[in-house]
Amino acid sequence: MLSRDEYEARTAATRDARMTWWREARFGMFIHYGLYSQAGHGEWTQVRENFPVHEYERFADEFFPKPDAAYQWAALAKQAGMKYMVLTTRHHEGFSLWDSKVNPFNSVNHGAKRDIVQEYVDACRHFGLRIGFYFSLMDWHHPDSGRCAVDEDARARFLDYIEAMATELLTQYGQVDILWYDVALPMRTWEDWNSLERNQRLRALQPQLIINARSHLPEDFDTAEGHMNASERDWEACVRFNELAWGYMDSEQAKHYTMSAQQVLRQLQGCISDGGNFLLNIAPAPDGSVPEEMRKPIETIGRWLDVHGAAVYGRTRRRVVKGRQLYGTNGICRATAAGNHIYFWNWIMPPDGQMSFGGYLSPPKSVRFLTDGSPIDFEFKGHRIMLRNLPKTSPDPHAGIAVIDMEFDGIPEYTFASYYPQLHGGNDPAGDAKI
Repeated sequence: MLSRDEYEARTAATRDARMTWWREARFGMFIHYGLYSQAGHGEWTQVRENFPVHEYERFADEFFPKPDAAYQWAALAKQAGMKYMVLTTRHHEGFSLWDSKVNPFNSVNHGAKRDIVQEYVDACRHFGLRIGFYFSLMDWHHPDSGRCAVDEDARARFLDYIEAMATELLTQYGQVDILWYDVALPMRTWEDWNSLERNQRLRALQPQLIINARSHLPEDFDTAEGHMNASERDWEACVRFNELAWGYMDSEQAKHYTMSAQQVLRQLQGCISDGGNFLLNIAPAPDGSVPEEMRKPIETIGRWLDVHGAAVYGRTRRRVVKGRQLYGTNGICRATAAGNHIYFWNWIMPPDGQMSFGGYLSPPKSVRFLTDGSPIDFEFKGHRIMLRNLPKTSPDPHAGIAVIDMEFDGIPEYTFASYYPQLHGGNDPAGDAKI
């Protein structure tokens, strides 16, 4: 068994190879589905409502996802332009969605009597999507989960239980791409969780596996929950579709709190421009179907990405590196960048048909709408790129977000607000360029 320093050096040595697909994917689907879906009060209903464990167990015998539920999730993810999926194989409630010999509280022994994880894996493979397994370390069903922080015997039993379940997941379904840990409670350190030893053994089962940072070790990528929290490391934002919960809530009422396609795309852009991946959560209904208020915006996003994928996928450049802003926009758009291209996502079109970008020290060689390929008139003067004769309404028929593709001879040099020394400590970076 390696020391922590040795282990982290070994994982770092293989990280670029293991993470290549993930860094290019940019967009994935998170699926919160379990017994809490039956209750419809959110994924933490068991503890927030103080259900006795034996009373909560009744939901297991009411768990009947449609036979094609996983196929429909994957079909929607593919249609949306997502490249990977992460399923809650076992949430905090302790109910395993697979044929677990370690945990009899599972979907094969109860309800539909089916291995939902196998159905999910098969669907991902059918649509060419990478496979992620969410795996909670906290467990409200297992009696030792509450005692493990204060009782060494309970800790030993519970850690054996956790590792045995994770081993099942990583040995029963072929290649798995992501192990997505969640909530390492009640213990609070990697030593208490035996994360160093367990993760080494799990990686030996799946050498290409990538692991998030929620077992109290940094592993391969950071995970921001419900917000953007850019990291210098590889990072991902997982975001709820509505303001209410990760798990299912009544569609007719929840639709008023659910993001539109435009709101999702704004968050996707913000995530990518800061170097992150965007993992969008869906909350299937009790029968596993995707609620319409989530499905329809996702379909719109898919149509938009069919046209604008160049602004999203691949090794996009970060907007800020080590505190230095590398490209900029204006008040009515934001941007992503890849290589010598900058893609300006226009939330609205300028009513006067003109728009400019300050701070660029070299002119673009071409400017066009990525939306339909049409060229855009432009002028470069001083540190300004000025666009002319733009349409007053968006040429994008799907989400109304038109993207302008600006190509340069190389990666352009950029200085924010270069005409304004007030923002540069009194120094004037533009000098004579102010024309």
